Amino acid sequence: MESILSEQSATVDELVEACIQAFDEKGTLKDASLVRMFLMMHPWYIPSTDMARKLVTASSVCCSSCGLSSRYWISEFPAEFNLNPELEEQIKDFKDLLTTEGNERQSQLIDLDSVPSYKWKRQVTQRVPSVSKKRKMSLLFDHLDSSELAEHLTFLEYKSFCKILFQDYHSFVMHGCTVDNPILERFITLFNSVSQWIQLMVLSKPTAQQRAAVVSHFIRVAQKLLQLQNFNTLMAVVGGLSNSSISRLKDTQSHISAETNKVFNNLIELVTSCGNYSQYRKRFSECSGFRFPILGVHLKDLIAVHVALPDWADKEKTRVNLAKTQQLYAILQELTLIQTTPPNIESNTDLLNLLTVSLDQYHTEEEIYQMSLQREPRKPANSSPTPAPEPKSTMIDEWAVSVKPNADPTIIKKHIEKMVESVFKNFDTDGDGHISRDEFEAIRNNFPYLSKFGELDKNQDGKISREEMIDYFLKASSLLNCKMGFIHTFTETTYVKPTFCEHCAGFIWGFYKQGYKCKACGVNCHKACRSRLAVECRKRTKSISHETPPALQARSYSFPPPANTPPSLQNSGEDDGTSVDGKKGLRF
Repeated sequence: MESILSEQSATVDELVEACIQAFDEKGTLKDASLVRMFLMMHPWYIPSTDMARKLVTASSVCCSSCGLSSRYWISEFPAEFNLNPELEEQIKDFKDLLTTEGNERQSQLIDLDSVPSYKWKRQVTQRVPSVSKKRKMSLLFDHLDSSELAEHLTFLEYKSFCKILFQDYHSFVMHGCTVDNPILERFITLFNSVSQWIQLMVLSKPTAQQRAAVVSHFIRVAQKLLQLQNFNTLMAVVGGLSNSSISRLKDTQSHISAETNKVFNNLIELVTSCGNYSQYRKRFSECSGFRFPILGVHLKDLIAVHVALPDWADKEKTRVNLAKTQQLYAILQELTLIQTTPPNIESNTDLLNLLTVSLDQYHTEEEIYQMSLQREPRKPANSSPTPAPEPKSTMIDEWAVSVKPNADPTIIKKHIEKMVESVFKNFDTDGDGHISRDEFEAIRNNFPYLSKFGELDKNQDGKISREEMIDYFLKASSLLNCKMGFIHTFTETTYVKPTFCEHCAGFIWGFYKQGYKCKACGVNCHKACRSRLAVECRKRTKSISHETPPALQARSYSFPPPANTPPSLQNSGEDDGTSVDGKKGLRF
């Protein structure tokens, strides 16, 4: 077994045989490294159903070892059997074959009844488990203790991260995008939503002093996230605060202390893309216990290895490139093992409900930037004596495209009902079952996009009932999902320069008519991504915005581009991807 790992290549049959021989006569696995690696990585080279057939074929030579190999496969990768009925049937047939041939002991080794159901894990929206807290806490996000807010953001993201199976990573690498990968897509959306929500919380404040207080508060949240060793949410928070819609607020920046700015700059340096994220990688490798990686960095590692090295070591595609297999396995193994060490966090159900709904609201990049301009309009060059210094260049690699998965209306309604119940439980201070005008103003601190009191108070009795609030959010949710703003005029296009899909950020491959381009706004995408594209047609959006109230327009969002993006990876198609503040870059 050691010799085959030291080789540069091997056939699939040789790897299967090596896995079988890894078990001794007593059924002890001598070295799990090759067995686990091949069982995890075999889909790169052979379908799981074909793998099962090879085990059945080999059973005629060594029933004992084949049974042990199958048992180890089932015990270590149960989701593969739970999510693949055909594979499960094949192993059952193998189990029956062993019984028929008198190998009852080996047949009993294979126990498919012990395979847990992963159906709950594949649901895009999962009900958060109820964990009661003994003490009551404020649910005003800008008044909430930074430690508790950091812990609850960590709780939400880790639960979403734990839904990702190695099959999702395999699908992402093979397709180069998140098409038909709703679990990974949802996690990416949550990452982007945190950054967007932070921008909205800052821009919801009318004065520069108040905005500066919110910025300082979230910098403290970022510090706590670093203490929790949650680098993924840390990057989301830093990305939100360093977004151009916030960094351009000179009056706001002038009210932030020098010490706080120093802390923030250090956090920026930690998650910067310089040196291929060298500072982050060093800090992450030194962590022990619970640690939450910046998933985008590791996904890029997977893509880099996959693109740089061939799957096969020969033109006939008969010998597996073991160098590539081992490199991919090392990355995947680290990501899957992280899920086995959860954070030691006690959660508050009401706060989780409010966070879940608040983070699920979407604005376009243009809308957020316009809010920023309303708060602090651009000033002519000669109108102010000495402008405040420009914030430090972020160099933050906003790695994920924000796309909103198609949500089940029933699930949306349940979330809204839970959220409204939590609102009444914590903000109906007099306990009369209604929200007064004063109580409503407190709620607006949690939901800066919330409409006016009168729009929720349908019967104009001066108070808002549970039913009125639920109806408002249901109507808003329906309008937020409206497709009018997403209608593009696509035409099949041949690209002469490297171009990336605006939906999945995957490279548009091919030589002739590789993808589709919108005639109106120039957006590019794969054929399969056209119906899923969550980027508004900018030409159409301008006309729609005059007809639909801003608070209820269709929402979508994508981050500003990363700095220092290599030219070879930038979207250099006909559409230059210029955003409202003139920056360009890759959406990944």
